[in-house]
Amino acid sequence: MAALPISYPAGAGIGPIVASLRGYVAMKPYGSTYIPASYVKYVEAGGSRVVPIRLTLAAAEYEAIFRQINGLLLIGGAVDLETSAYARVAKIFYALALTANDAGDFFPIWGTCMGMQLLTVLAAGKNLLSNATAENVALPLNLTTAGSSRMFEGFPSDLMKALIQEPLTGNFHHYGITVKTFQETEKLQSFFSILSTNIAENGAQFVSTIEGKRYPFYGVQWHPEVNRFQWSRRMNIPHSRHAVQLSSLLSEFLTNEGNQSHTYDDPEEEVKSLIYKYAPVYAAKFTGYEQIYFF
Repeated sequence: MAALPISYPAGAGIGPIVASLRGYVAMKPYGSTYIPASYVKYVEAGGSRVVPIRLTLAAAEYEAIFRQINGLLLIGGAVDLETSAYARVAKIFYALALTANDAGDFFPIWGTCMGMQLLTVLAAGKNLLSNATAENVALPLNLTTAGSSRMFEGFPSDLMKALIQEPLTGNFHHYGITVKTFQETEKLQSFFSILSTNIAENGAQFVSTIEGKRYPFYGVQWHPEVNRFQWSRRMNIPHSRHAVQLSSLLSEFLTNEGNQSHTYDDPEEEVKSLIYKYAPVYAAKFTGYEQIYFF
């Protein structure tokens, strides 16, 4: 008797690009690159699984990975957004995603903090970041066109109200795109819609949430994953009911976007690619993360 085919969910392969270590002396003994476990848990909590994307592969290998995964997560960190290996790999996937979406092959990209910054660099063709420090602070969002967005579509009315009244978003960044720069840059204006803004420590108004007008590309200058999966008392992380609800709905949104894309043809190849073969390291004693995957 022939075996019945095993059905795998489309959300089985969200790919975060592994970030390079830079200046993290205490982390060096564990590896040269890393993914904080909070991003992995965030993806898994939405109903997807993680395929770590290493920084040392050839372009053809990245093209093969792209054809298998169904979404890309650009994680936060601190690297050069034009010359680093992280930026090089992201640029390859960004170009592949543009081509795929143009051909009707839906493929979402999500950028968090540095990941959102990198999306603006890729869309504008240059780095337009400036000082927009909001370091270790939780903020409400100044919503603009969020009511008509895909990202926030279907959010409960009480959560949308809380988003503008309560400090639900954890911010840990020194740079960003100011609203003025965004509005003066045609490539950004035509590519992304601004869903929210915030005010930096120096008074600059920066873009805090974006959404692609034509492409399923999304960016948040804040960190939705920390609301459920980071606990350092040194960090101002929102853990309220609405903060957890916000994180939950956004991780589910990312999975639902990925469910519209392609996925692995070969279940065995899929299993070999998943992050489960790596063990996270307890890192709370020397970083702000509880756990980190090192490579």
